[in-house]
Amino acid sequence: MKKILNHLFDHKTLTKSEAEEVLTNIASGSYSDPEIAAFITVYLMRAVTVDEMSGFRDALLNLCRRVDLNGFDTIDLCGTGGDGKDTFNISTIAVFITAGAGALVAKHGNYAVSSSCGSSNVMELLGYRFSADNDKLKRELEKTGVCFMHAPLFNPAMKNVVPVRRSLKVKTFFNMLGPMVNPAFPDKQMVGVFSPAVARLYNYLYQTGGKEYIIIHSLDGYDEVSLTSPFKYLSGHTELLLGPETFLLPQLKPEDLAGGSTPEESARIFRNILEGEGTTAQRNVVLANSAVALKCYYPEMSLTDTFAMATESLDSGRALESLNKLISMQ
Repeated sequence: MKKILNHLFDHKTLTKSEAEEVLTNIASGSYSDPEIAAFITVYLMRAVTVDEMSGFRDALLNLCRRVDLNGFDTIDLCGTGGDGKDTFNISTIAVFITAGAGALVAKHGNYAVSSSCGSSNVMELLGYRFSADNDKLKRELEKTGVCFMHAPLFNPAMKNVVPVRRSLKVKTFFNMLGPMVNPAFPDKQMVGVFSPAVARLYNYLYQTGGKEYIIIHSLDGYDEVSLTSPFKYLSGHTELLLGPETFLLPQLKPEDLAGGSTPEESARIFRNILEGEGTTAQRNVVLANSAVALKCYYPEMSLTDTFAMATESLDSGRALESLNKLISMQ
């Protein structure tokens, strides 16, 4: 690691193969926590390159425990996190609205690192039991339209990084890696990112991957369609600047999206929204994100039509039914 660190401290970058080798060595436990922290800190001072991110991603995909969902047309809804906004679990609620509208969602998630409640925290509190059993995940997908993959069970190589990330408590390039390393290799993905630079990086990498995707970044910093500002929408060779008016919705204030002060409160907000008891602002923002996910799943449809699909899924109770069925199978 000393050689790598000196190379990086000299303002040089890693090739794709060098980046893959370093992350493979981190995964194998070859480096100490201080060495890992020093390595991560480099990327808090400068942007990660396309080659570096590609190498990091490939290392984790090569080491992950793969999930076989062949025969299922799946989508993942995932954000990088690291936006510092501490919202309620918007994209995870959108998972069930999207599933209630007929899509199959292979959700990849983890415990919170830089926020108070990640997708794994809230799913666990709602009664979901994490499992790496491929047959269980398939049954869940067939019965409910959703299966949930808790990242540490499928990326055990990452365990050496967890203490360092928790100590740092800031966004790192590992936030960027999370959505890229879904062990089910879904056919489609809607991903929210915390900066325009990361949106461009993702767009470059995804353009060469043959995946149907939409990348979202709200201009005021959210890794969601926040409805608090215009947002960037990138897909293939399309780049649009959209806003609340796209969905005929009013602009929201940041406080409208505040998450619970505890994971338990976040879980209550989660259920309230799916039960039709959320605020108008909470309802609008989850519907907007669900509409974009459904647009990714059904690219031939308009956002107006997918917003209507999302609304029907929530109002009919099918989104809630998807969650309740999933929890009943645990």
